Amino acid sequence: MKRPNILVLYTDQQRWDALGTAGNPHIRTPNLDRLAEDGLRFDRFYVQNPVCMPSRYSFLTGQYCSTLRVLDNGVPVPEDAPTLPLLLRPYGYACANIGKLHFLPHANRDHRSAHPSYGFDHLEISDEPGCYEDAYRAWIRARNPDELAFASLGLPPAATEFETVVRPGDRVPHPKERFPKCAQAYRGASDFTHSAFVAEQTIEYLRQRRGQKNPFLCIAGFYSPHSPWVAPQEFLDLYDPATLPIAEFPEGMSRERGGHVYSDEELRGAVHGYYAMCSEVDHHVGRILHALEQCGFSEDTIVIFTSDHGEFLGEYLNYGKGYPSPDCIARVPCIMRWPRGIQEPGRVCPHFVEAVDMLPTLLGCAGIPIPRHIQGKALPLAPGAPATRESALTEMRGARSLHTNCYHYLVRQNGTEVLYDLDRPHGQYEDVAGEARYQGLLAELRLAMLQRLLALEDHAPRTVQY
Repeated sequence: MKRPNILVLYTDQQRWDALGTAGNPHIRTPNLDRLAEDGLRFDRFYVQNPVCMPSRYSFLTGQYCSTLRVLDNGVPVPEDAPTLPLLLRPYGYACANIGKLHFLPHANRDHRSAHPSYGFDHLEISDEPGCYEDAYRAWIRARNPDELAFASLGLPPAATEFETVVRPGDRVPHPKERFPKCAQAYRGASDFTHSAFVAEQTIEYLRQRRGQKNPFLCIAGFYSPHSPWVAPQEFLDLYDPATLPIAEFPEGMSRERGGHVYSDEELRGAVHGYYAMCSEVDHHVGRILHALEQCGFSEDTIVIFTSDHGEFLGEYLNYGKGYPSPDCIARVPCIMRWPRGIQEPGRVCPHFVEAVDMLPTLLGCAGIPIPRHIQGKALPLAPGAPATRESALTEMRGARSLHTNCYHYLVRQNGTEVLYDLDRPHGQYEDVAGEARYQGLLAELRLAMLQRLLALEDHAPRTVQY
């Protein structure tokens, strides 16, 4: 059989509702909206962890974070991890990752050193824009060294001391404020942003694949729309901040944010920058999809668009990601286009699905056996396909989170439980676990969580009868 190519467009920190096709009338994502019209959109696609490294590791192995024993950032992914490219390569796949991978902590290492392959035969790694001497800086230096002055969006605090010792002569300036809570214009030329780098090198990789008979896997790892909220001016100009919606809060929380803390002005500035970054990614996704068609790959390529987790964007009086992993964090966009394999394109799958389900789905589409250690379930791709899950599980260090149709349930390692009734006004902010009328439901969700956790048990295969 002719196995399909696989192109994964992977953003960082993109909420499920940061797409026009997801029903957001304020954001401009025309290329991704068209991708959804030509494919299948999963409306309830949940990641397995609310921060980058464990979520990405889980996505590319089809295993839960607890099985992988990585529940937080800062834990290097083992070099022999059973990743998707390692499973594809025996079947003739060429495998590339361009841009962000984030399988290694980035603040305390020299990015000029060789990166573990993790099964990829083509790596152009850049986990943060302009912070380190990596593939992104090398790309800028080869094209126009003057643009290096604008590449960095800020050096992570943990990297400052390491960089001072390892590379004290680094002359690329870093903005002093790492995370200003407002939209900012990219200071250099718009075709030198990190997103432009990822798109340009992905397009170049596609062009290099023309004439090759073996299939490919290519992951385009965008850093955007991760904070800080920096985008070229032309994408900021797409929006009028005064018209953008902001999070709604219960009365007590509204009083708490009085003054200049999470003010309406600050929140609109955050949304403005965030949406502009999403629109910049959308622009470059359009360029990549155009190149895919020009190279003659469109019909035989599975295109996946998704993200590693979401963004609070002011909800819960917070920015960024993490605990308690509500929908704005755990639920992300997911679109799958495959002209040869998706029937009735333009559909929306309403069922709960998880990021671990993508790997077995791709293996199945490629006619490759699914190893027994894979914990995900094949996605329901066919029209009218029944649900494969009744809930979504998110794992965090010291806590587990279960998402259902109307409830968000958490249990902590210390035994305390939290329950949010999402049908109540501002229900995502109010813990109702202690209310008498929820005790029966709490017991049901406790059992459902226990069953989900027991289902993760991975028993080694027996080789003989005992």
